[in-house]
Amino acid sequence: MKGILGRKLGMTQVFSEEGVLIPVTVIEATPNVVMQKKTMENDGYNAIQLGFEDVKENRANKAEKGHASKANTTPKKFIREFKGMDELEVGQEVKVDIFSAGDMVDVTGVSKGKGYMGTIYRNNAARGPRSHGSGHHRHIGSLASAGRIAVIRKGAAMAGHEGVLTTTNQNLQVIKVDVEQNYILVKGNVPGPKRGLVVVKETVKSVKNKKAVNLLSYDKAEEEAE
Repeated sequence: MKGILGRKLGMTQVFSEEGVLIPVTVIEATPNVVMQKKTMENDGYNAIQLGFEDVKENRANKAEKGHASKANTTPKKFIREFKGMDELEVGQEVKVDIFSAGDMVDVTGVSKGKGYMGTIYRNNAARGPRSHGSGHHRHIGSLASAGRIAVIRKGAAMAGHEGVLTTTNQNLQVIKVDVEQNYILVKGNVPGPKRGLVVVKETVKSVKNKKAVNLLSYDKAEEEAE
């Protein structure tokens, strides 16, 4: 299962040659480096470890520097493992051209933090009666479980911190891949804030690619106008 590490830059929009507006997320993915190769003999499974974005030498500890030196590179900020890319060797680079327009991908990131939220918003809970006399509109309601009086089960729906969860948006189409500027345009939104780190993988769904969208070229349109 091919994949790459990157950083979400934000959202914009592009147009197809038919004039259809397509909302896209821009993901910057400078060349990833294969930091380590896991094997069945040594680790019990096969996988490769990719590293993204350099870390300053004075911010890396001795173990991180030693680990990076084996791949003849500098310590990396974001490191994740991928299975199904066993053909790569330690020290090789993985670029955005691992994907092409039309590929379907799953993008994983850490969702935006939303602070302290009430039980209605946080858990999609039902409200109490709206009448003036109810006195219970958006409160949490009963917590103790039936048969266990005054005992609250772990995982009960309560108010609390919302967001900052590892989230995956599946089945997103790659609209454009730019190797020179190291970015991917993915249709729709992906988890996380601007500048958030993301993992882009080949989708787990059965349909792995669709027909590529032909984007409107503004240079071509200007030439035709002249």
